[in-house]
Amino acid sequence: MSTAPTPPVAKPLTGPQKALRKLGLNRAIDLALHLPLRYEDETQLVKLHQVREGDVAQVEGRVTHAEVKLGGQRQLLVTLDDGTGTCLLRFFTFYPALQKTLAVGSQVRVRGEIRGGFAGLTLMHPVVKPAGGELATALTPVYPSVAGLPQSYLRRAVQAGLARAELSDTVPAHFLEEIGLQSLWNMRKALSFLHTPTPDVSLAALQDHTHPAWQRLKAEELLAQQLSQLQARRARAQLRAPRLVQAPGSQTLASRLLAALPFELTQAQVRVVAEITQDMARPVPMHRLLQGDVGAGKTVVAALAAAVCMDAGWQCALMAPTEILATQHFAKLVGWLHPLGITVAWLTGSQKAKERREMLALIASGQAQLVVGTHALIQDKVQFKHLALAIIDEQHRFGVAQRLALRSKMSEDASAMNLESEPATGPEPHLLMMTATPIPRTLAMSYYADLDVSTLDELPPGRTPIITKVIHEARRAEVIERISSQLAQGRQIYWVCPLIEESEALDLTNATETHAQLSAALPGVMVGLLHSRMPVAEKKAVMSLFTGGQMGVLVSTTVIEVGVDVPNASLMVIEHAERFGLSQLHQLRGRVGRGAAASACVLLYSTGDAPRLGETARARLRAMAESNDGFEIARRDLEIRGPGEFMGARQSGDAMLRFADVAEDAALLDWARRLAPLMLDQYPALAEQHVQRWLGSKAEFLKA
Repeated sequence: MSTAPTPPVAKPLTGPQKALRKLGLNRAIDLALHLPLRYEDETQLVKLHQVREGDVAQVEGRVTHAEVKLGGQRQLLVTLDDGTGTCLLRFFTFYPALQKTLAVGSQVRVRGEIRGGFAGLTLMHPVVKPAGGELATALTPVYPSVAGLPQSYLRRAVQAGLARAELSDTVPAHFLEEIGLQSLWNMRKALSFLHTPTPDVSLAALQDHTHPAWQRLKAEELLAQQLSQLQARRARAQLRAPRLVQAPGSQTLASRLLAALPFELTQAQVRVVAEITQDMARPVPMHRLLQGDVGAGKTVVAALAAAVCMDAGWQCALMAPTEILATQHFAKLVGWLHPLGITVAWLTGSQKAKERREMLALIASGQAQLVVGTHALIQDKVQFKHLALAIIDEQHRFGVAQRLALRSKMSEDASAMNLESEPATGPEPHLLMMTATPIPRTLAMSYYADLDVSTLDELPPGRTPIITKVIHEARRAEVIERISSQLAQGRQIYWVCPLIEESEALDLTNATETHAQLSAALPGVMVGLLHSRMPVAEKKAVMSLFTGGQMGVLVSTTVIEVGVDVPNASLMVIEHAERFGLSQLHQLRGRVGRGAAASACVLLYSTGDAPRLGETARARLRAMAESNDGFEIARRDLEIRGPGEFMGARQSGDAMLRFADVAEDAALLDWARRLAPLMLDQYPALAEQHVQRWLGSKAEFLKA
């Protein structure tokens, strides 16, 4: 009796192989595109009498003295003589093998940065090899790595990947000629050169990415990004969504809501509502990003979009990243819509089981026309009867999987309703994403090319300008005096402490100590404390005392960054402002200036043990003092941080562009945007090959 052959057992991965996977280096092309951070010049030896402090030098000589110095920090001290001078090699971490290599009398080759000092020339932890042996013929690449992945292993893996990778040209030559990149620098030649450049090349041109080999890679990367986004947009155009058409007349839900609002819409709000309404009337899923500065009135735009959806007989869901923000939205929407006969359901992770069951039943039956909540909305037990519009607030705070999960909540029952034609896959709800972090135009063209972007570029009337002051923490007592005078006028105050990533305990101590200090300094005033580790019920109680006006000062960590709306709060103090990002500072500042009273934001900074603030922190605080405009703040933030970090959350941490810079490479971005539709129409196979090479499975992320 014959038996089926046993399938081969996959060998377990070694430590370095696991580390390669961690870096996302799974395919030969991934390794080929893993480019060096910097280069070391091991192509020549220099004499000690020629070197200057600050040089990175490679020297050969004889060890004349070696000792392990005890007392204080244990260290290995070695004197090297090359015949023209001596230098000290200093090691704080060393093993017996290194001591053996550096025994007195040994001839060695060392490489490192030359430092001065009392002991003369010093090299700290230089790379050590036996003397002799051939010198490198090209610059030595130093790659981005992780723990457990030595550079030597990574260099071999990259070279093997480069040899195996399929690198035939995917961009027709005549398109490349438009930007002066003919076949002289094809992909294989460009990558081979960037992994092992010859020593005669300008290191500056390599480091600042202006070399033609870099230009070729940046052009190809931008083209892959534009192609994948255009593919995502075209694929979405094949999907079907319910047509949410607004009936004419004054009796529609949206018209009644507008009539009931205690304020007039701004021109920007009117324009944006029209854009969204037009999108939802089409049988194709809307995929729109609504961006507007803090306080520009995004919530009322969302309410009007929801009204159009509900009027057409469908359900709408609004998902917010925190319970505080979700509560804020819920209170506003109930206030506006409940008098108009709309049932609004509420869903969060902290709900009691009984209330949760009731809400789930309202949602499943369709009785709840609008559902507001946190990520609890996307759990399996949540079944909508007929969801047609999903609104995601502060969308950058949700991972890709969470955004996709909300879009998949359209039930079978809903899919049977008035769709114009049977789509290839199940129908999709319309999607409106909102952000209070404005996106500079060049970035929107690149990272959001697959989205339609609506912008609220006008603040509602009556919002008072906020004065921003940058003050050293040594003047803390003056700030507390200012708080007293504001409280005497019946105003309320926020005091925000930073979140210290490394230690939640430290962060808590900081906020708790500030709370105790302010309570002592302001007798007779209710001073509240709010932080992420408090039970939800306690957080709610504190927030309701503050929003109700009984609490004068609220000491908080950054949980109040978005969505808290207390018109009576006129002063925001941000402690250790130098630790916050620019968009976060701007978001926090937007919590005041919401009423008629003159408002101020005080940025308290500390230099710690340093004599002055670092350049980046200074640039951030200067930008805050000079501008209240969210779009200008975003532009400055992009300048300071660079696009990768600015857009980090788009791919749950994966920056979509590794090599190109949308601000510096604007001409290449324009070329890629023009070329993408031509490539997809005229060379579809090459376009697909190009996207797979550059993005692989990451192209899936664009669906969110």
